Amino acid sequence: MRFLLTNDDGIGSPGIELLAKVAARLGEVTVIAPDQPLSGCSHRVTVEKPLTIESRGTDCFSVNGTPADCVRIGLVEQRRQVDWVLSGVNAGANLGVDVYMSGTVGATREAGLFHVPAIALSLFIHHYGPFDWQALEPMLCRTLETLVDRRPPAGGYFNVNFPDPRDVDDEPDLVTCPLDPHPLPVAYHPAGQGVMYGIDYYNRPRDPGSDVDVCFSGGISLTEVVPVCAAQATPASTWRPPDSP
Repeated sequence: MRFLLTNDDGIGSPGIELLAKVAARLGEVTVIAPDQPLSGCSHRVTVEKPLTIESRGTDCFSVNGTPADCVRIGLVEQRRQVDWVLSGVNAGANLGVDVYMSGTVGATREAGLFHVPAIALSLFIHHYGPFDWQALEPMLCRTLETLVDRRPPAGGYFNVNFPDPRDVDDEPDLVTCPLDPHPLPVAYHPAGQGVMYGIDYYNRPRDPGSDVDVCFSGGISLTEVVPVCAAQATPASTWRPPDSP
């Protein structure tokens, strides 16, 4: 099995390093990730400047672009044949309407346009202070082993959110659930000559049984997401990269 990994926290972040470690037990891993943190960049792509690709080791590359750019570089520029695109593990949850703003999810949405199965993986960090990423490994390993034997809907992707391991005593269940539809409780507070965005993320509104509710209650939320445009895209079995001009 062949995996293309990316994220929006940047190359070398602990989440993608853990993901590469776990995915390598299941198959071949290629990492193509942004050269800097780009949290919240959504599905932005780079068209106003050249993209540079820097080798960071065997099958590991950094790109001066976005997570969606990294997927395009892997599938189009490097013409890699992959079975899955994995994005994450993000340092912070991507639940409900977060999927519209998340660069982590933007990468999997881009993969879906090519009908390449993809999984966005994010970690809800409930507590401040030092965090041992290795505590996530058992949940991550079990989730990947389960999902690689499945497929998201055509043109879609899986959105997975892990609870904070510090809130979990037993092995949490992987729960299939819908995205929560509520908008975030947007708020601003004074900051210098302007205002700064800030909300109480944990106390956001949530429907019972939604992904926000499942994750905040200690479960692993799994949502199948199918953007309308992706559902109409050309399947990967027939899509080919364009010839160079």
